[in-house]
Amino acid sequence: MDKISLLQKRKQDLLNVGKDIRKDIGSLIDTDSFVELSVFSFSKNEFYGEEAQGEGVVTGFATINDYPFYIVAQNPAVLSGGVSKANCAKIEKCLNQAEKASTPVIWLLSSNGVQLGEGVNVLEGLASLILKSSQLKGSVPQYLIVNGEVYGQLSVLAGICDFTYFIDKKSVIAANSPLVISAGNGVNISKLDVGGAGGLINANLATFIVKDFAEIKKSIGEITEILSASVIDSDELNVSIAELDKSVDLKSIFKVFDKDTAIELGAGYAPEIKCCLGRVGGIAVAAVIFECGDGVELNAQNIRKLKDFAEFASFYGLPYVTFVNSLGIKADLATNNSLVLKEIGEYVSILDCIDAAKISVVYGKAIGLGYTLFAAKSMGYDYSYAFANAKIALFDSVQGAEIEYSEDKKADKAKLAQKYSDENSDPINAAKGGYIDNIIQPSFIKQYLIASLQMLLK
Repeated sequence: MDKISLLQKRKQDLLNVGKDIRKDIGSLIDTDSFVELSVFSFSKNEFYGEEAQGEGVVTGFATINDYPFYIVAQNPAVLSGGVSKANCAKIEKCLNQAEKASTPVIWLLSSNGVQLGEGVNVLEGLASLILKSSQLKGSVPQYLIVNGEVYGQLSVLAGICDFTYFIDKKSVIAANSPLVISAGNGVNISKLDVGGAGGLINANLATFIVKDFAEIKKSIGEITEILSASVIDSDELNVSIAELDKSVDLKSIFKVFDKDTAIELGAGYAPEIKCCLGRVGGIAVAAVIFECGDGVELNAQNIRKLKDFAEFASFYGLPYVTFVNSLGIKADLATNNSLVLKEIGEYVSILDCIDAAKISVVYGKAIGLGYTLFAAKSMGYDYSYAFANAKIALFDSVQGAEIEYSEDKKADKAKLAQKYSDENSDPINAAKGGYIDNIIQPSFIKQYLIASLQMLLK
């Protein structure tokens, strides 16, 4: 057989074994934009007695909405998507190129674990790969698509990547096989209940739960557009949100974002706190919005969510805007005997690392630690605003103050009542001390935010 015919045959063999994964890649990217790398990378698995076509992974670069991305896509048709040292080396080569080009990475993972017969070699390969992905964190965004079932050490990547997509009723991810996990608990649990988005509700792994690749493509395009260079839109300065003067709710608060730019991340985890990417007056921001109502009580879970989001904002130089409605730490045994204080300590350290603008808007309550963490000037906020009907105080009520000081025989309950009455929790008192920059009519909040962001934009 002549060399050209042999090349064509080898190419066709690769296309045949990788037709499904290439179809997935094609549905994600701009038409005909994919350029494959390390195409003819093969190693032979002695245990199976066959070659790992393309090392069981397709790597290359392409565009989505004309933005460039590097792509790593495991091919489950090769040795069940098993990971080998050569497989890891091929992926790491792609990551190195992404780092050199400062280009985001998209992972499509589907693997039943390591290839049999690899021994310690594959563990070294995995260690190098996981470390490389971790080193990219904060340098280039990483998007992970759980493209089927992902078991074993590759699942660690879901804890590293910036955005993780679960395809509804398809995606499953677990550090061990669901069968092993079920057996360990003495029950028979389905794969989805173990490692699907619903089964991992407390794991804070699913950034988005989607229906298909078309939805993933749209989402990646929107996020990339937001993370690209800010373009100031002064026309948005004229926008007021009249309904905020009548009633403050999440729908109205979300109108501070420019039209169709707000994207909520991790909506299923600690839903009482919304973490959103979007643009305000054309400027990309990371915004935290506390749920409306009586005030959010802090616990280890929602502080962890805040910590991860603040770290993301710090990595990518995004202004950090917080819409505050918090009562401080939840007063119960479970919270007290949790990692809440550790998480708060780490959150403060990460908050201090945000070099971009930090702006606080107390739209509801900022009580005790809810003020200290999310609005205090001494915490590093460049600007702190409060709605006219906000509440800023050490305690949420006279009763709260009385309980706190119940063992203090010298406490004067009459003075406590006066000190912590609704009138004295008026934000004007914080403004008098220079801690709140301005008390504003709620409908004008977008105008204040845009003006502040423009002044602080680096």
